[in-house]
Amino acid sequence: MGVYMNANAKLQAWFSSLSDANRLLIIRFIGKTSRSVSEIVGELGLSQPLVSHHLRVLREQQILMTKREGPFIYYELNDPRLLDALGLFAEIAGQSNFDDRAEDRMFCCPDWFKKVFK
Repeated sequence: MGVYMNANAKLQAWFSSLSDANRLLIIRFIGKTSRSVSEIVGELGLSQPLVSHHLRVLREQQILMTKREGPFIYYELNDPRLLDALGLFAEIAGQSNFDDRAEDRMFCCPDWFKKVFK
């Protein structure tokens, strides 16, 4: 039973790191690309210390990874399937019409989900 408790505790910590609206905005903005802190700050209008804090939390849970290019550090999703998973959660939560413009939707569900749950 201890193995399940440890796995559940790790999953709880992972979901907890996703339970902040600013972190979800950061994940949405990063999407399937790489973004620097200054790009994130400029686009989302959050303070640099706040963005850095959220990025640290997401890195600690291995949701984001970093890559260095010269003097700049870029953040990207460790696994882009997270966007599909978040889209699935948004659909389940009734957020399918969060934004009618597909390119601007917070998260897009995977095609298989749309086919199964028409």
